[in-house]
Amino acid sequence: MDIATIIGIIGGFALIVISILMGSPISAFINIPGLMIVVGGTVMATLIMQKLEVVLGAINVAMNAFFDRTEPPDTMIKQIVTLAAKARKGGLLALENEKINHPFLARGIRMAVDGVEPQEIIQTLKIEKASLHKRHETGQKVFRFMGSTAPAMGMVGTLIGLVQMLRTMNDPSTIGPAMAVALLTTFYGAVMAFLVFNPIAEKLEERTKNEKLLMDIIVSGVEGITKGINQSILEDKLMAYLSPKMRKTRR
Repeated sequence: MDIATIIGIIGGFALIVISILMGSPISAFINIPGLMIVVGGTVMATLIMQKLEVVLGAINVAMNAFFDRTEPPDTMIKQIVTLAAKARKGGLLALENEKINHPFLARGIRMAVDGVEPQEIIQTLKIEKASLHKRHETGQKVFRFMGSTAPAMGMVGTLIGLVQMLRTMNDPSTIGPAMAVALLTTFYGAVMAFLVFNPIAEKLEERTKNEKLLMDIIVSGVEGITKGINQSILEDKLMAYLSPKMRKTRR
């Protein structure tokens, strides 16, 4: 679980609630029609933008923001180098019973053990990588859209509130409360956009970059194993994917 994401969301909402309670009761910031406009409007606009299954799939992708399942690249390099050493010593069939947790690497090794041509293995892995990244990019697109739509729907709610307020201008006592309600929808939209949707989209993008790096390492590693490259040479090649700081730590 990504503690930073949990702390950020819970801490952000906690600070907002505490600041509200320091000046007024929390009930003053609860407006059901405003929530319906902002939350409901954002969801409906998202459904117009994408198919239902895509939106539901984006929710599953969003779980990556809370759970970092990506294996450290230096650990993956170490595993690939170990597999390369075994393959050079006993052939590709020596890897048949190897326990490999990462499904992408396991798929590549299985194809190699089954005797699939190296170029076919690499092409298949690259297609699978591109497909995975396409799905993740779609999830990011959904949350970015929601991040831009929520403030807009908040403004729509504000305009509705202002119209309703102007209809009762003959009663000055209603202007203040009506204005407060009108501004609440803008508040809801801003909180949802800048504390939930946009941060999740950015975190998903970072997760995708890390996963892309790991999959690139695996593709190069599987290619090296199928070609029988010396494990030391293969390790140096894979280490080139890491930043200088990570290489120094790995060494």
